[in-house]
Amino acid sequence: MSQIRDIELAPSGAHKIEWVRRNCPLLRSLYEDFSNTKPFEGKKIALSIHLEAKTAYLCKVLAAGGAEMFITGSNPLSTQDDVAAALVADGLNVYAWHGATDEEYNAHISEVLSHQANIIIDDGGDLVHMLHTTKKDQLQYVIGGCEETTTGIIRLKAMDKNNQLEFPMVLVNNADCKHLFDNRYGTGQSVWDGINRTTNLIVAGKIAVVAGYGWCGKGVAMRAKALGARVIVTEIDPVKAIEAVMDGFEVMPMKEAARYGDFFITVTGCAGVIDEEDFMEMKEGAILCNAGHFDVEIDMKRLREIAVSKEEMRNNIIGYKLPNGTNIYVLAEGRLVNLAAGDGHPAEIMDMSFAIQALSAKYLVEHESELKEKIIDVPREVDMEVARRKLKFLGKEIDELTTYQTEYLNSSSL
Repeated sequence: MSQIRDIELAPSGAHKIEWVRRNCPLLRSLYEDFSNTKPFEGKKIALSIHLEAKTAYLCKVLAAGGAEMFITGSNPLSTQDDVAAALVADGLNVYAWHGATDEEYNAHISEVLSHQANIIIDDGGDLVHMLHTTKKDQLQYVIGGCEETTTGIIRLKAMDKNNQLEFPMVLVNNADCKHLFDNRYGTGQSVWDGINRTTNLIVAGKIAVVAGYGWCGKGVAMRAKALGARVIVTEIDPVKAIEAVMDGFEVMPMKEAARYGDFFITVTGCAGVIDEEDFMEMKEGAILCNAGHFDVEIDMKRLREIAVSKEEMRNNIIGYKLPNGTNIYVLAEGRLVNLAAGDGHPAEIMDMSFAIQALSAKYLVEHESELKEKIIDVPREVDMEVARRKLKFLGKEIDELTTYQTEYLNSSSL
């Protein structure tokens, strides 16, 4: 029995999913393929990804392939109730609603994992974590899983290092067709979309502090520059810091950058990136938001403790008055700003990312008896297949090696 807010919202969600379908040719082609071949026939898939229209269409693609779907969100503020209702109306099992409490969120995760799932599709690692703690009885049914995000991969690698991971996981986020496009172009656009629609403030002429210069941070910084901001990057990796300098950005520690920023965006996957000492250095009106998976990059717990007062300024903006009299503003409670205060990545970008997800899940089913390692990279042929299909839908062609060129490259006597 699904657990959602209101089934009557289904028509609105169906319209959103249809728009995604029209703008995701890769997933449409997989829907057709899977409908004919049924690669997931007899299999159950437990999925926890931000529950909005693009995720919903991925679920429908997997269901078309014969999978019985058990679905929840990966963040209480990113779940869209009308989309959840539309999936239930289509016969899929959904356990999620917008604004769930921590207890409700964990109950939904638990319910999704109570149906002997064979494939796990995770975003941040909550499904995997619960399977290894309070839902160990379900481990026997799991073939393997796929992880969507950097944060989830960090958790998986820690588990694998400590010999705690009980089944194979494909690192979807590390695929070229995921991190090169989703993390850079998707995050870059959707983060600023979330900031702009929430604040209705100008970006040009202001200073944006971007914490973290991985693929997501690169995208956020690039779009900030395009909007006219001056950009400061904070980093712990000296190589990435040099790259940021070479890309034309200022680089300094957060303790120094805190004094200058008008906008602060954390994109690290770590905790305590902006802490109490940083808050107290910020200027009046500074705006803080997070584009990492969990709401720990900005130390929200400590901010709430030290704030003299707080006030809701606009939807998804809370103002905090600090002991020194300065007012700073946090978007979306420090959760993922592009999803909690926006619609997430563009459909065309998620078309590639979710195609990787779908084909990686198919790979797990097809190679169940051969899987030895617990941490698995996306097979190169999957990456190449997605890229080839995407190029076709973009109306682009590329060269192919001639026989002579192939022989030349494979020759030991160049």
